[in-house]
Amino acid sequence: MENLNTIKEMYQAVASGDFPAFLNGMDAAIEWNEAENFPYADRNPYIGPEAVAGGVFGRIAADWEYWTLSDLEYLVCNDDKIIVTGRYNAKNKITAKIIKAQFTHMWIVKNNKATRFQQYADTKQVADAMK
Repeated sequence: MENLNTIKEMYQAVASGDFPAFLNGMDAAIEWNEAENFPYADRNPYIGPEAVAGGVFGRIAADWEYWTLSDLEYLVCNDDKIIVTGRYNAKNKITAKIIKAQFTHMWIVKNNKATRFQQYADTKQVADAMK
């Protein structure tokens, strides 16, 4: 349950705008992969919280007026693997198109730190909103 709590706290940190707490949930050597064909997958894998912050979240902030998560469901697959499903809700700054895209996040957690992340998402909806 500790690993599940680690991941839930990370999502709560994002929802409340506490980005340092979100990054603090990551291991210093986290391996982060965006879904194939996702706009920010071009730098996969991101290694370390700083790479994730700049390469993923910095770009989201630059491209989207808002980007929130909803309909979160958590599944513990074994002690160290947590699956989170939900929706991305966002509005693109340039096109003003809105998305409500499905996602699945797979996390590996060891010693109360996220060590690995894999995103699966509706990449077409996101890409279409950016054109």
